[in-house]
Amino acid sequence: MFLVAGLGNPGEQYAATPHNLGFLVVDRLAARHSIRVTRKECQALVGQGNIGGKTVLLAKPQTFMNLSGLAVKPLLEKNEIAVTDMLLVYDELDLPWGSVRVKPKGSPAGHNGAIDVIAKLGTQQVPRLRLGVHPGHQITSGVDYLLSRFTRRQTETLDEFIDLAADAAESIIAEGVEKSMTKFNRRAQGSTTEEE
Repeated sequence: MFLVAGLGNPGEQYAATPHNLGFLVVDRLAARHSIRVTRKECQALVGQGNIGGKTVLLAKPQTFMNLSGLAVKPLLEKNEIAVTDMLLVYDELDLPWGSVRVKPKGSPAGHNGAIDVIAKLGTQQVPRLRLGVHPGHQITSGVDYLLSRFTRRQTETLDEFIDLAADAAESIIAEGVEKSMTKFNRRAQGSTTEEE
């Protein structure tokens, strides 16, 4: 079995914010593959189905972002899923809006949800899909920005962005992280080096 955990915050007030992109990608995967993510398990909403020929558990932790590991670790343990057979999906303020980055492992780079998951699992060997949310202009408070509603401009490209992220997640499930990195990791705008 493969686990896709999309990170976000429960509650209507957070639904249409950059910090909830992980939830939105899980919702898109669920819609594409007719999976109902409604069962409560290990402090998460989960649904099981088939993606890319694999049995997949889709999960949206309901612990609030900073405590995501409280749901992810028990889900892995209860379903006997290896850390390498999971995908953590979350927003990334260091990447430009609309970009996706596949990473096989590494530090959480300041993302509180990823920090908590990695701390609870005791390893940085966590495959992840990072979704760029930086608006392209200076922001005074990262927290305020991440928890504010999508701008009109972002809303115009949101559907395409979520589709791209769902495509990347499906690729990781079906073909693995390495192949998906080659397919989906492109140079960030203004960057001169390919990200590792």
